[in-house]
Amino acid sequence: MKMIEDMITIDGKGLHYRVLNEMIEEKLKEGYERIKLININGQRYIGAGLTFPDREIEIYGTPGNDLGVFMNGLKIKVYGNSQDGVGNTMNDGEILIYGSSGDIMGYGMRGGKIFVKGNVGYRVGIHMKEYKEKIPVIVIGGTAGDFLGEYMAGGRIIILGLNEDKDENICGLFCATGIHGGVIYLRGRIPDYKLGKEGKLLEIDDNDRKFIEEHVKIFSEYFNIEYDLIMKKDFFKVIPYDKRPYGRLYAY
Repeated sequence: MKMIEDMITIDGKGLHYRVLNEMIEEKLKEGYERIKLININGQRYIGAGLTFPDREIEIYGTPGNDLGVFMNGLKIKVYGNSQDGVGNTMNDGEILIYGSSGDIMGYGMRGGKIFVKGNVGYRVGIHMKEYKEKIPVIVIGGTAGDFLGEYMAGGRIIILGLNEDKDENICGLFCATGIHGGVIYLRGRIPDYKLGKEGKLLEIDDNDRKFIEEHVKIFSEYFNIEYDLIMKKDFFKVIPYDKRPYGRLYAY
């Protein structure tokens, strides 16, 4: 039986995204446990639909839109920034962003976890959902733009705002607009004018704290940020007023 090395490096310089993604899948099928991608510059759909639990892709550069789209099991580490749509409709696996990320992260996300050291853009967590024990999670070390958790139906989002001194700037406007499931955890209290009218801001309980502590611990280990320093500040949560906020708009 032919032995294969644990890791292989693929140079993405000048490669069309289809060629690159075909090469990635081919090497995973060959049995490589780790793939190191260098000179990545906007190639889309890296990790799309892949089901390789316990395998890992390291990305050096800036991956393009829809990183990890439809992903069913894989660990992706991005040593840099990422563009829009990370974890789009993701089912399982884990994505780590050691820089910042763009808009609509976790769109329709149904499982797995995303950790971002820096900031994220607009409409993060839009249409996130959960089913029984399958609960997607996004943890953001910096701040988020407008419409955080828009139309959120499930899942958990944790915003730490580690690079922001003022609580009100942790997220943009219209936080939790249309929310009807899931929870958004905020490290600090945002003013009422930042909330969409479908969400309400509350103090956390013991179960919330346990969940936050578990995921902040993972975040702190991944990005080498002091756990106790993060947890010194109070957390709050945003939950929906109603599971069917627009039910009255429909005819019966």
